[in-house]
Amino acid sequence: MNLEGTRLMVYRHLFASVTEEMGEALRHSAISPNIKERLDFSCALLDADGALVAHAAHIPVHLGSAHLTVPAVLREIQPEHGDVIVLNDPHRGGTHLNDVTVVAPFYRDGRLLGYLLDRAHHADIGGAEPGSMSGARDIYGEGLILPPMRLLRARKPVEDVWRLFAANVRDPVAGRGDLEAQVAALVRGARRLVELCERFGSDEVGRGMRGLLDHGERLTRSQILAWPQRRVVATDHLDGPGSARIRCALQCRNGRLHLDFTGSSAQVSGSWNTHAAVATSAVFYVLQALSSDEIPETSGTLRCVDLHLPTASVVSSERPSGVAAGNVETSQRIADVVLQAFARLLGRRLPACSQGTMNNLLFGGTRADGSPFVYYETLGGGAGGGPGGPGASAVQVHMTNTRNTPVEILEAELPVRVHLLAVRRGSGGAGHHPGGDGLVKEIEMLQPARVTVTGTRRHSGAPGAFGGATGAPGRDQLRPAQGRSRRLEAGESQDAEAGDRIRIETPGGGGWGRPPPGSM
Repeated sequence: MNLEGTRLMVYRHLFASVTEEMGEALRHSAISPNIKERLDFSCALLDADGALVAHAAHIPVHLGSAHLTVPAVLREIQPEHGDVIVLNDPHRGGTHLNDVTVVAPFYRDGRLLGYLLDRAHHADIGGAEPGSMSGARDIYGEGLILPPMRLLRARKPVEDVWRLFAANVRDPVAGRGDLEAQVAALVRGARRLVELCERFGSDEVGRGMRGLLDHGERLTRSQILAWPQRRVVATDHLDGPGSARIRCALQCRNGRLHLDFTGSSAQVSGSWNTHAAVATSAVFYVLQALSSDEIPETSGTLRCVDLHLPTASVVSSERPSGVAAGNVETSQRIADVVLQAFARLLGRRLPACSQGTMNNLLFGGTRADGSPFVYYETLGGGAGGGPGGPGASAVQVHMTNTRNTPVEILEAELPVRVHLLAVRRGSGGAGHHPGGDGLVKEIEMLQPARVTVTGTRRHSGAPGAFGGATGAPGRDQLRPAQGRSRRLEAGESQDAEAGDRIRIETPGGGGWGRPPPGSM
């Protein structure tokens, strides 16, 4: 690596350290288990035009969409020094309504140098059901919609906005506390940027930002030129409500990557749609995953990508379509389809499909003392087997990167008891390298609650590759204390009484390569 490349890598890690420290400030300040334990948040640094310069190793579906957030904000509002902007509107720089984003400009010597951003999944944002990810026919039923607006003006809270936010969520104490933690993370990031500017000078820091964007573009273009220059097509379906189809035609040509999603289903009723920012996230993630070199995670990568998303489709929906489940489930299927297209392009170098779902569990109700509770988590499953070995078991895959909530925390903070948390043995697809196994989780409600499980790969499992077998599909059940168990359909909310149990069996990953003789 030449001197210039070495300098850029130093800046890459310095900028990433800013975002990592923002994440630690957010984690230690937050109230809800989803943020402080599961780490369902992301932090980023952007340049003065809103291009992504650096981010912490957080959530792919958050960070890929961050490329579009600041430009969307600037079309409506011009933040000044000391302002903090809040938003969650998916069609104005957000992902889905639960993911609340705060953005602050960073000024140095009277000049705008960049923006700091963090995005966190709030366990509830209002709407039809606890957890805000089910029961809605359109986005208006999914919860509170926040266009870009000032949360702080000249460093002072805009109290009307804070009150509006608290009035629309089921647990206002946790909601406000988590939002305050997000603002605190911006403050921490700004302090670290000040230190970098004092050490190197603001002009040099700005040159480092621009250099990383250009470096990412060069490496990505080189990678695309090394891939076969031909056209391939892949198609898959959501097996949830609507059975929406995702289709991607992919071609490398003259150092550019063309992805055309024409042929994907039109947007559907309910919450299973997604939009351009989330589709961009999936493509951005796949490019990072496939790179033979370590490409900086910057907007420079996307300069080489032409993305065609048909309007009013399940991959690029328009208002008023719902998007809550699309952010977590359809995003996974987009990643699957793009990876399957690359498997057709690159051959046996790629793994089989992983579980392809986030297995979203949501429940909420009232404690014995009358206080509200709302909980949200995603559950791991099987990763696909690949050319290098079997798939991992009980892990988060692709578009999410969160942790498991420790059983001790779950039981201490919520009126539940965890009876089982184990690997779902035998659920991975057979193969020369088998797919990873899913997991099993069984939770007893100690107070009445409204429960939802939003997941896909419940009717058809994760496909194997190159002769490998399909992984076992998932299964969700409500097991009453009295009476027969009944299946929970994807996105269906049901009442659970005290003593009832929820059992979730997550999908296994697909197998890779033909199984050895006699192994099945």
